[in-house]
Amino acid sequence: MVPCAAVAREVKVKKKCCKSGPRCKRCPAAYRRLANAGYAERTGKRTYLVLEKVPKKTMKAARAR
Repeated sequence: MVPCAAVAREVKVKKKCCKSGPRCKRCPAAYRRLANAGYAERTGKRTYLVLEKVPKKTMKAARAR
């Protein structure tokens, strides 16, 4: 039996924000907000290690303008 561990994935964000209505899913500003909330960890200049199960409300709040 495998213990329950937080599974993470690495995401490469875009170079700059496109300033669209709700921010896109690869926006650097959205991932900075997720990192501040504790759902992502910055691993490089443009890469983040993100938990697989980010709550929908949290992702929506991070992408909000």
